[in-house]
Amino acid sequence: MRDDPSTNIRLADVHHTLGSRRFHFDCGINEEQVTAVVGPSGSGKSTLLNLISGFERPDSGRILIDGRDVTELAPAERPISLVFQDNNLFSHLDLFTNIGLGIHPALRLTPADRNAISDALVRVGLEGYERRLPGSLSGGERQRAAFARALVRHRPVLLLDEPFAALDPGLRAAMVELLVDLHAETRATILLVTHDPRDVHRLAGHVLFIEDGHVLIDAQKDVFLTRGDLPAVGNFLGTPPFAPQSP
Repeated sequence: MRDDPSTNIRLADVHHTLGSRRFHFDCGINEEQVTAVVGPSGSGKSTLLNLISGFERPDSGRILIDGRDVTELAPAERPISLVFQDNNLFSHLDLFTNIGLGIHPALRLTPADRNAISDALVRVGLEGYERRLPGSLSGGERQRAAFARALVRHRPVLLLDEPFAALDPGLRAAMVELLVDLHAETRATILLVTHDPRDVHRLAGHVLFIEDGHVLIDAQKDVFLTRGDLPAVGNFLGTPPFAPQSP
């Protein structure tokens, strides 16, 4: 397990069981870095995020964020924000309200909070969309709104579970660029679950490769990209230009 002064999230000998599946995670995630969480379908990537976020509780072991043991804390008590593939917007509420719920679940918003919502919409390219309903937006616009909600929460950890998977190539490229810009601005610790090798190349500084419920590789991106000799990693990286090139 990586363990140095910059480690922001630590899963210390965490064991978890879901039905007949068993998971074991013993790893650290460094602060202010984008860490890609990759691996075959069903390997445990989303389970890892659910344990960190509190939607799943481990059978044993500890989860620490910024040195604080959060193992028994509810999701709302943890210093995290989440963005999912389906963006989790309430279809009957306008964007202002959807984003405001990220600040306070009872919408007890101060004037500063209201300004922050409008400012966040500007930053994700949705200026003036406060009263729009999610159903009137494109997939990319809904995902931008989900990023705006994460921004107003001002949490140091952002968990992204395949946030680009449902987008067409053009929208996907725009959302990747938005995430690059937001990370440069906020310096949040980001965990990105993805099935796309391009996300590793474009976004990640570090990679956790999950296989069969445990971390197979925990390495900087450049080191990970040399491990196409491992069958599971080679299958993920695919053919050129993503696979390591022969000399």
